[in-house]
Amino acid sequence: MHFLPECDAVEFGFSEEQLMIQDIARRIAQERIAPSAEHHDRTGEFPLENIRLLGENGLMGIEVPDEYGGAGMDPISYVLAMIEIAAADGAHSTIMSVNNSLFCNGILTHGSEAQKQTYVRAIADGSQIGAFALTEPQSGSDATAMKCRAVRQDDGSFVITGKKSWITSGPVAKYFVLFAMTDPDKGARGITAFLIDGERAGFHRGKTEPKLGIRASATCEIEFDGYVAQPGEVLGEEGQGFKIAMGVLDAGRIGIASQAIGIGRAALDATVAYAKERKAFGQPIGAFQMTQAKIADMRCKLDAALLLTLRAAWLKGQGKRFSAEAAIAKLTASEAAMWITHQALQIHGGMGYSKEMPIERYFRDAKITEIYEGTSEIQRLVIARSETGLR
Repeated sequence: MHFLPECDAVEFGFSEEQLMIQDIARRIAQERIAPSAEHHDRTGEFPLENIRLLGENGLMGIEVPDEYGGAGMDPISYVLAMIEIAAADGAHSTIMSVNNSLFCNGILTHGSEAQKQTYVRAIADGSQIGAFALTEPQSGSDATAMKCRAVRQDDGSFVITGKKSWITSGPVAKYFVLFAMTDPDKGARGITAFLIDGERAGFHRGKTEPKLGIRASATCEIEFDGYVAQPGEVLGEEGQGFKIAMGVLDAGRIGIASQAIGIGRAALDATVAYAKERKAFGQPIGAFQMTQAKIADMRCKLDAALLLTLRAAWLKGQGKRFSAEAAIAKLTASEAAMWITHQALQIHGGMGYSKEMPIERYFRDAKITEIYEGTSEIQRLVIARSETGLR
C-alpha cells in the first residue's frame, strides 16, 4: 500500500510557468471577480464578462494544448489557478471547473481531431460556454439508471429523447457533453456520450434553478425531444459513455477539491483578520484560546486538503492512476471547507450571519462541494473499494 506513490519523485516546488498562471488568476480574482462577487450572488446574474476575461487569459482551458486554443499547462497549474478564483467567488470557479474538467478534458481524451477543433477551441478561448449533462431527475449517484434515450437510425444518426437536471451553465452553454442510453439491456455498457449543440432543433432549456449557493453559476434542466445527433457527434465509441463519464469525474474531483480549498482559504483569511480586530473583554478575540484552537484546526485542515489535492494533480500529470487519490482529495477538501466556513461564521458571530460580510456566502458556497461530482458518500465508496477490492 502506497500512501504517497513514488513519493521520492514528487516535486513540491512550483515552476515559473505554474506560478505565472497562478499570478494571472490571482490578479483577475482580486481586481475583477471579488469586487463583483456580492452582486452576482445577490442577483444570480451570470458573470459573462468575467468568464470571457478568464478565457482570454487561458483559464478556461488550462490543460488544453495551444493548438486547440488553451494554455497548454498541467494539472498542478489548474489547481493553483482554481484556488485563486474560488477564493474570490465560488460561482466563478464552478463555471471554470466545468469548462476545464468536465467539458474539455473528456473531449481531449476521447475526441477526434475534428471534435477537438470544433468543440474544445471555442470553450478554451472563452468565446463559448460548455456544459456536462449526466444527472437526471431520478438518477444522480446511480448514473446507470438514466432514462434519456438515443435511438440509432438507418442513416447512422441518433434521435435523442429525455431530460437532464442540475446542468451547470445549462442556461448559457453553447455545447454539451451528453450521456444517453443507446442499449438499455447492457446497463452501464449501453451508455454513449454525445456532443450536443444547444442551438439545434429538439433541444430545450428549462428554468434556471434557485440555489442556496454558487448562485451566479446558472443551473437548469435540459430536455431533448427528437434531437438528432450525427455519427460524427458521438464522443469516443458507442457504449463507452459510462467509462468516459467516470474518467471525466475523476479529473473533475481535482477541480472541486481546489474550489473547496479556495473557499476555505478565503474564510480562514477573513477570520484571522476579524479575530485580530474584534475585541471582547478588553482584548482581541483572537487572543482567546478557544478561538486560537479553531483557527489552528482550520489551517491544519486546509493544508492537508491542499497537499492531497496536489498529490492527485501530480499523479494525473504523470499519466498515473489517480481515481482513489482524487476521491481522497475531494472528500477531504470539501468537508474541510464546510467545517472551516462553519467555524468562521461562528467566530464572526452575528456579523458572520449578516449579508454585509462574505462569510455567509462562503458557508453557502462550501456546501455544494460535498455534493456535486460525487457526494461525500460516493467518495467514501470509491476510496473503500480501492482499498478492499470489493464491490
